[in-house]
Amino acid sequence: MPGFWRTYGVVFVVAAIVVALPHLVPTTFYLRIAALVFMFSLAVLGINLLMGFAGQVSLGHAGFFGIGAYAVAVLPTHFGIPSWIALIAGVIAAGLLAFIIGRPILKLKGHYLAVATLGMGILIAMVFTNEARFTGGPDGMPVPRLVLFGWTARGSETWYWISGATLVLAALLAVNLIDSPTGRALRAIHDSEVASRVLGIDVARYKLIAFVLSAIYAAVAGAYLALFDGLVTPATAGFLRSIEFVTMAVLGGLGSIMGSIVGAALLTILPQVFTVFHDYEHIALGLAMIVFMIFLRAGIVPSLASLFRRSPS
Repeated sequence: MPGFWRTYGVVFVVAAIVVALPHLVPTTFYLRIAALVFMFSLAVLGINLLMGFAGQVSLGHAGFFGIGAYAVAVLPTHFGIPSWIALIAGVIAAGLLAFIIGRPILKLKGHYLAVATLGMGILIAMVFTNEARFTGGPDGMPVPRLVLFGWTARGSETWYWISGATLVLAALLAVNLIDSPTGRALRAIHDSEVASRVLGIDVARYKLIAFVLSAIYAAVAGAYLALFDGLVTPATAGFLRSIEFVTMAVLGGLGSIMGSIVGAALLTILPQVFTVFHDYEHIALGLAMIVFMIFLRAGIVPSLASLFRRSPS
């Protein structure tokens, strides 16, 4: 039982939060913020699988996020494809692109890999900006609502439950992956690619698996955000969005599933809280992030967990 809780405890905690939160907040505004947290957590969880467990840097994952978002906008609008099929198509397209690009790009290491993924993300964003006939150009385009068998997904509460349930499922899949032979191979690659090869691990294959999975997570999150907001612009796939995802992962804690959610929650909620500072909002946010990283260097969740383990019982 202790082993079961150690493996799946985070999934039960996330599920408990999703179920309990609607009974604890006074208005649907908070459910809207929570839905955004869940959607960003999906993308950050994918980034964490790549960076925290496989040790590969990516500064272009907003490109996959944008592919999911534009799929549910372009395909229904211009081709009459139902939104739920467009969502699946966007996820498949992101996965295929990650598979094709990942093979050559993942041969690079360190800052070379970071720059290559950055270039990939910028190219994808440029396509969304320049193909105005389909994407609406810099101004973006409206996104039709998700309709499934006559039922229409609308409102903060509906998307709260959709994104929350998806996050629980995504966390469960991530936990099972991490606890599998594939997960152990990814952790070995993170520690040393040379030693992993000596042990017979196909490093290129496992790095590609992590890259494709992280792209799929990002595409699902992007599609959800576009359907939720009803609008998508090239900023969805922009460089700053990629940096935001990486910051969320590092702030919450690389190699931690709960850290992905905590990091996404902080960088989604804190800007709302710091609006009381008006013109100094960004300064307050920057200072808060600096303080977190100075005192919790491994990220919030791993640092606090280590602190509790060291404290006397």
